[in-house]
Amino acid sequence: MKLERILPFARTLLKTAVEEGDHVVDATLGNGHDTLYLAELVGENGHVYGFDIQEEAIQETKLKLEEKNITDRVTLFKCSHEHIESSIPAANHGTIAAAIFNLGYLPGGNKTIVTKPDSTIAAVSQLLHIMKKEAIIVIVIYHGHEEGQIERDTLLQYVKDIDQATAHVLEYKFLNQKNNPPFIIAIEKR
Repeated sequence: MKLERILPFARTLLKTAVEEGDHVVDATLGNGHDTLYLAELVGENGHVYGFDIQEEAIQETKLKLEEKNITDRVTLFKCSHEHIESSIPAANHGTIAAAIFNLGYLPGGNKTIVTKPDSTIAAVSQLLHIMKKEAIIVIVIYHGHEEGQIERDTLLQYVKDIDQATAHVLEYKFLNQKNNPPFIIAIEKR
């Protein structure tokens, strides 16, 4: 298959936006894969800010970072991503180059703990405020469950209403796949 699948395309977008030494955000740690990827992209002079409400996600992410001996370039917050702006030091506002969200629930975790549209929209809005020009937000939307469908619909309406003078918004998805495949919303700050 020559078309990039969803998760590889998310990483392509991140790689396009991030340079060594940048500051970035993983808004939903999950099992730590994106945090590790971002920590490798930013190098030893960059920094990753990671957010999750579940201790299990924090611990799994820490383990991945410890295995690679790169914990010093990552700060993990056990709180909702709706606290991004107040959690990231003010000195780094205006320097954030990229952010990623994987919406839904923790893979292999409690499926009743899910991301919510209000907190996700608050986080995206805050990121657009503290990111640098041409920074990219990648949102992977998993909508194969009831809460995911609500979040999908609410988030799609929100991003469609973002003024094009503020950001470019892209939707990347496969139209003929079954079972509600995930898709991407990418937002590039202008």
